[in-house]
Amino acid sequence: MFNPNNIAIPNGNYFALPYTAEEAEIVLLSVPWDVTTSYRAGTHKGPKAMIEASAQMDLFDPLVPKAWEVRIGTLPSLRGIDKQNKSIRKAAQQVITALEQEQESASYTGELSLVNEACLALNQTVYRTCRSQLQKGRLVGIVGGEHSVPLGLIQALQEQYKSFGILHIDAHADLRCAYEGFSFSHASVMYNAVQLLGISLTQVGIRDYCQEEADIIAASEQIHCFADHELRRRLFEGDPWSRLCRLIIDTLPDKVYISFDIDGLSPDCCPNTGTPVPGGLSFREADYLLHSLALSGRKIIGFDLCEVAPAKDNEWDANVGARMLYKLCCYTHLSNTTMK
Repeated sequence: MFNPNNIAIPNGNYFALPYTAEEAEIVLLSVPWDVTTSYRAGTHKGPKAMIEASAQMDLFDPLVPKAWEVRIGTLPSLRGIDKQNKSIRKAAQQVITALEQEQESASYTGELSLVNEACLALNQTVYRTCRSQLQKGRLVGIVGGEHSVPLGLIQALQEQYKSFGILHIDAHADLRCAYEGFSFSHASVMYNAVQLLGISLTQVGIRDYCQEEADIIAASEQIHCFADHELRRRLFEGDPWSRLCRLIIDTLPDKVYISFDIDGLSPDCCPNTGTPVPGGLSFREADYLLHSLALSGRKIIGFDLCEVAPAKDNEWDANVGARMLYKLCCYTHLSNTTMK
């Protein structure tokens, strides 16, 4: 009965698709959490804004035959997460303020413990939810929220697949150890994935990182970093984007998880994200890279899209985010279909 040529009827699902989670090949889990955001909050509003913006999209994709037939389902929201995010964010802000004012650690120990316990509990909930879906044979995508939230999915995938690599598109390296004292900071998600879980990492578009992170990248055989300045230098000197994408993909193993922070794109695509940085990929450059990965013979086993934050007066960030989310879903389907 579903006709992709008709007007979409908003139904609470991403892309206004009619598929239930039980019918789905790919399920999307919204995690509206931005407790540890260190600059501008607001990414907790991203999932809802993308659901609303996605209803106005056309579902035809010239690179994915019958893309509208990809069975993308929307999982129910995690119970009580909005209220908890609001209260725990206040405690996190107290910690950040105390650090900025160089207060004694004793003045914020209680708040710091509260934040770390809440973030651990969230990760465990995401882990259990994703593990249940994986056991049912479904592919899972996380929609953030800040970039700390997909760690539970990454842990569940490691149990299932043992070995895979992460393609990490981001303005930031996210390799800080417990940034601002938060064990599960948005700036620590790749540190936790590489240092604690031992997963290999390929980073693209990185352009705002500290000396400690640069040292970790230089010393690690698990990390391949295609920093933004180096990609641009090679493009300016005549290397085609297609060749650079092949070099990036060649560092990845047969199974790949995609972790996509929207600020990996140029800020004209995401001006309201939590920590925008000049430079970055264009939408089409990112699209070409993801499509090339899907056709490379590698299997995309899951993904996340994080840090989309809508403005009060327009939905541009959500519009871009929804379209990138659809690309991630379609190319995940394409890679698994090709592998079969």
